[in-house]
Amino acid sequence: QVQVVGSGGGLVQPGGSLRLSCATSGFSFRFYWCHWYRQAPGKERELVATISSAGSITNYADSVKGRFTISRDNAKNTAYLQMNSLKPEDTAVYYCNANGKWGQGTQVTVSS
Repeated sequence: QVQVVGSGGGLVQPGGSLRLSCATSGFSFRFYWCHWYRQAPGKERELVATISSAGSITNYADSVKGRFTISRDNAKNTAYLQMNSLKPEDTAVYYCNANGKWGQGTQVTVSS
């Protein structure tokens, strides 16, 4: 059974950090690109970061460049999103996507 499970969200103050995880199972994760999206209230879901199957290629939305880092550990079938210097406008539900499958979303709230 294919599973994609996102976790690691929470409440953090502006300037703080969080690390999201995307644990997968049921398919050969190492062959697939992985993506993190986010959706803020009243807004469309947007692509935040992408990583290639081997991890050699990464891309970021302009709004998070220099602050977020996407990575993966193919031995653990898991991808990560390290988020630093968080801003209130980063508040959203964050979703990972791999092999066309969506994780259930994890809430990130940046507020003082």
